[in-house]
Amino acid sequence: MPVIPDPLHPAIIHFPVVLILLGTAAACAAVLWRKHYVPALAAGLLALGALGAWAAVETGESDGGLVEDTSPQIAALLDEHQQWAERTLALAALAAVAAAISLGLFRFPRAARATSVAAALIAATASYALYQTGHRGGALVFRHGIGVSLAASPATTTNAPMPRAGEMTERD
Repeated sequence: MPVIPDPLHPAIIHFPVVLILLGTAAACAAVLWRKHYVPALAAGLLALGALGAWAAVETGESDGGLVEDTSPQIAALLDEHQQWAERTLALAALAAVAAAISLGLFRFPRAARATSVAAALIAATASYALYQTGHRGGALVFRHGIGVSLAASPATTTNAPMPRAGEMTERD
């Protein structure tokens, strides 16, 4: 049983999605609540989200060879997906840097708050880019079947209707 999934990209992409969205929420909270752990949490989540986005971009590029021979429409959608993914990575990294700078400016409250506002705005823009990336990735998978293997199984090869809940079948 393989421990590392193949292709790796679909297994990796969900980490930056969660981390960037939580980082955006924490960055917005850090604008209003500068005490305790909130600014550090925002910086940490955004940094981990940027790291995860980097891993997602890298695995997407390495797994991209699996879908080279496709129609022009799918190739264009794949290119858009990659461009939005790179934008997401850049914006998440920039938001993480801004949040870290805001964290370092704790002795200068006005500058820290201004940088925190910038971090929250950049993180919100990264979340939008993340949405656009995911929308295009979802279209590749669910509309065009990219990366979906249709393995033959008894459930998919039979034409018999599915039994209702509680009904017995001949196999039971």
